[in-house]
Amino acid sequence: MAADAGPPLVLIALGLVLWLAVTATVAGISIQTVGMILVIVGAVWLVFELIQARTLARPGVVEEPVVYRERGRL
Repeated sequence: MAADAGPPLVLIALGLVLWLAVTATVAGISIQTVGMILVIVGAVWLVFELIQARTLARPGVVEEPVVYRERGRL
């Protein structure tokens, strides 16, 4: 099972654009702060997805029954 890393990466990219490239201002809201928050949330989400994919990808132990045969007999 692969990690679904697409949405966290999009969130990080959007946050970086808002944080570093947007210079517009909105009354009462700092767009750069919103961008920084989106980057942090996206990074935490990405780490969570990668940890979850790693723990779910481990196969369980499969024990098969041992079959004994006597020599000379089929």
